[in-house]
Amino acid sequence: MRATLPPVTFDPDLRLASLRTPNSLYALRVGADGSPRHLYWGAPLDTLALTALPEAASPAAGSFEADAAPDELAPQTGARFGPAGVQIRFADGTRGTQWRFAGHTVDGGELRLHLEDRHRPLRTDLCYRVRPDTDVIERWTELTHTGAAGGPPDPVTVGRLDSAAWTAPPLSEYRLSHLTGGWNSEFQLQRDRLPVAETVLTSRRGLTGHHASPWLAVDDGTATEEAGAVWSTALAWSGSWRVTVHRDPVGRTTWTGGFGHEGIAWTLLPGQTLRTPAYAGLYSPDGFGAASRTWHAYVRRHVLPEPERDRPVLYNSWEATGFDVDEAGQLRLARLAARAGAELFVLDDGWFGTRRDDRSGLGDWTPRKEAFPGGLRPLADEVHRLGMDFGLWVEPEMVNRDSELYRSHPDWVLHAPRLDATELRNQLVLNFARPEVEEWALRTLDHLVRAHDVDWLKWDANRPFTEAGWGGHPDPDRLWIDHTRAVHRIMDRLRATHPGLRIEACAGGGARVDLGMLARTDQAWTSDNTDPVDRIGIQHGFGQLFPATAMAAWVTDSPNPATGRRTPLRFRFHVAMAGALGLGGDLTSWSEEELAEAAELVALYKEIRPLVQRGHQHRVATGGPVTAVHYAAPDDSEHVILVWRPTTRFGHRPDPVRLPALDPEAHYLDPERDHVHSGAVLVRRGIDPRLPAGDYASGLIRLRRVSP
Repeated sequence: MRATLPPVTFDPDLRLASLRTPNSLYALRVGADGSPRHLYWGAPLDTLALTALPEAASPAAGSFEADAAPDELAPQTGARFGPAGVQIRFADGTRGTQWRFAGHTVDGGELRLHLEDRHRPLRTDLCYRVRPDTDVIERWTELTHTGAAGGPPDPVTVGRLDSAAWTAPPLSEYRLSHLTGGWNSEFQLQRDRLPVAETVLTSRRGLTGHHASPWLAVDDGTATEEAGAVWSTALAWSGSWRVTVHRDPVGRTTWTGGFGHEGIAWTLLPGQTLRTPAYAGLYSPDGFGAASRTWHAYVRRHVLPEPERDRPVLYNSWEATGFDVDEAGQLRLARLAARAGAELFVLDDGWFGTRRDDRSGLGDWTPRKEAFPGGLRPLADEVHRLGMDFGLWVEPEMVNRDSELYRSHPDWVLHAPRLDATELRNQLVLNFARPEVEEWALRTLDHLVRAHDVDWLKWDANRPFTEAGWGGHPDPDRLWIDHTRAVHRIMDRLRATHPGLRIEACAGGGARVDLGMLARTDQAWTSDNTDPVDRIGIQHGFGQLFPATAMAAWVTDSPNPATGRRTPLRFRFHVAMAGALGLGGDLTSWSEEELAEAAELVALYKEIRPLVQRGHQHRVATGGPVTAVHYAAPDDSEHVILVWRPTTRFGHRPDPVRLPALDPEAHYLDPERDHVHSGAVLVRRGIDPRLPAGDYASGLIRLRRVSP
């Protein structure tokens, strides 16, 4: 019987570290110069095979690249000419650090490699964590100025401190998968040959970003949904970030990433430590689909605060009313939402201060008296009487000049002295890095939740940072880190104080969706674009990393307010049912037939919700206009398949939808048609998607395993 190896080991003689997950091995070796270097990341190896691996070195190593082996986190010193993950400048102008290996610590599934600068009072810990139920490896860095606190200032300027560097194995080719987009077009999946160059993915906006995501995947160009080795990583950070992917001319690919962006720097004084966010990585031997399912399970088990709690069917009032908000109108919408089966009613923008448009009121978080003469409590009480939770939209990081808050505290905004401030959406950004602003925000939100019995906060942020200064502060660029950490802290403290409270992440749609934000929110608003045709692609990209339970998806009006496209209600529902279902249209304009159909589809969603929100997700494509998402119970007992065909061509029948997640040795009952299918047929040939004629056709298929 083979002995079980511990998850983390370090051989001090070989200076060899190994981290084992259920289905992978990550290994590194400390070089003779004291710098830890990558050795292996892939399928499990036994100890003999691991110790026989040669030192990693580039074929280009020579007089012009003598120190070419892939660092676990590269400094600027030595003959290193790729992207540096640590950029240091000392008070005397010296740049770069030279490490001396100072030992290691193993604590269960956590490894720390201790490095000390050979000449300066500086220490770095490279940190690793593995867990017994996932193949995801978490990494981060801690940099400490070890000079005596209270002694000479002797500051260290940190221009870059990445969380980790990752190395792909030698492959015949390299392909990069990543997400791009913009407002109303987030999470667009791109797969391109990786050029022999440095490719930078970044956000300089103070938010994760609509246009990019700190997730990527690398393969050899042949991986599919169902097969092929894939290496992927994701950064748990909700502010500015940068990932640099370097494919060198001799066939090695590495990437390094962390918080911040070029052009900013932070000061480290004696006794201070700078800790980076986690940068998580995953090896999967079975294609992009298996990699996504591993990420989904990791997010549910180790990231989301309450993964086993059903995400409610919500109704949000924004598209019905915009800023034209009053108690009577919201009560009417609430009654219609309850009739449709909603479990949560969210009052969106326009309820506070002098807010009648986007030019005023932000920062004054008290109910607008002419709209809510008795405050929000009568609306909240009626929503609760109707059997729904009560939710409230807030944008606490932002302020209008036309507000009492700005008039009282103009110095609280992010603004560089002697520069004109750029206003976007007629608003400025509050500097949450200031302790007094953080405390104001916490106090204000805590009061809102208590005073109005709020069950749900939709936390929005509708603009990026510009002219981000902090006049008079000795380390002004710290705001790029400390603002984001204050947002995280406020959310954590609100949840701790109000255990039943749930929070939805939003930033003008999907501009702040990352593992750091999902660690303190229940779901994320995916995009302001609710057009179901566009949402199919947006949701496809979102699901590369994030599970369906975290993906807010609304059914709104037709024609769609963003695109003007007209689509059937059934099609809109079937697309939104692939995530955490919500309603967002003007229910007062829906016909009795539409309200009745909506109630039926909401009831159907509640039946399949446990499977959608906690099942194994499989993306399915036929090669034609039909796409599908398949949700499988972990024990194969039941399955739900949502199928969509936005367009059709005359005379072309939809191809059968193959279901590779099924067991070919089993049989499955389709209860709607009272028909038993062979698993082998469904896996190899597929199932008739049973789509109605015409464009914008969709269907929902349920299967139940009946044998063996």
